[in-house]
Amino acid sequence: MTVYQKLEELNITLAPPAAPVAAYVMYVQTGNLVFLSGHIAKNPDGNPNVGQLGTNKTTAEGQAAARAIAIDLMGTLQEACGGDLTRVKRVVKLMSLVNSSAEFTEHHLVTNGASELIGEVFGDAGKHARSAFGVAQIPRGACVEIEMIVEIA
Repeated sequence: MTVYQKLEELNITLAPPAAPVAAYVMYVQTGNLVFLSGHIAKNPDGNPNVGQLGTNKTTAEGQAAARAIAIDLMGTLQEACGGDLTRVKRVVKLMSLVNSSAEFTEHHLVTNGASELIGEVFGDAGKHARSAFGVAQIPRGACVEIEMIVEIA
């Protein structure tokens, strides 16, 4: 099954990347590596999905936010690949920042929302290294931010 067949099966439509909200670009390619800037959790209306895990967001809500970020990351990656996700050779690494209380310890489970979807869409090429951190705050009050490094052909 191709990446696009899998996205269709999952009823996922990729949108073009949003414009940056500060002094950066959405991705940079060097050699065969594409570095995608951090994408924050958003609500369907495009506004940030705000909140803090362990305070007013549950792990399940964080996982759903991380999954939605993975979809946004794939949209940006598609642009970086010239519109062709079949160029993806390997998702190398995800780094996840989880806006969380000092007591919250399930950052890894929140980030699974993105990791599991990436693995499902890209198969073996989607198996990646990963870091998940708890942080005191994320830009615009978002509950999760994730960046990604990908090798392309």
